[in-house]
Amino acid sequence: MTRDEFNAFCKDIGPTSHVVQWGNADVWKIGGKVFAIGGWADDRDAFTFKVSDMAFEILPEMPGLRPAPYLASRGMKWIQDYADPGLGDAELRNHLTASYDLVAAGLTKKKRAELGI
Repeated sequence: MTRDEFNAFCKDIGPTSHVVQWGNADVWKIGGKVFAIGGWADDRDAFTFKVSDMAFEILPEMPGLRPAPYLASRGMKWIQDYADPGLGDAELRNHLTASYDLVAAGLTKKKRAELGI
């Protein structure tokens, strides 16, 4: 997946907002909370997303995936797809959707109602 494809997918996943921060990273949020980050690692597109506890145990075993720098070191369950082979496009879309759902579930009922989710 290219960075443009990542941004298009995150834009269409539901009610989201987008900001560019942290050294030109594409940061995608729902209700003001981050669910995905598109950036780079060693001159390659890298994609970071929130995962379940089980996924956080399994995914780092796969080549091209690692606990997300900065976020995981602070006890947060985030994974970064940073090198080949990494995830296929369909798998990455599934994980981005799951990340969106995890973050959305953590929003207040009032915020979810405001967003229509």
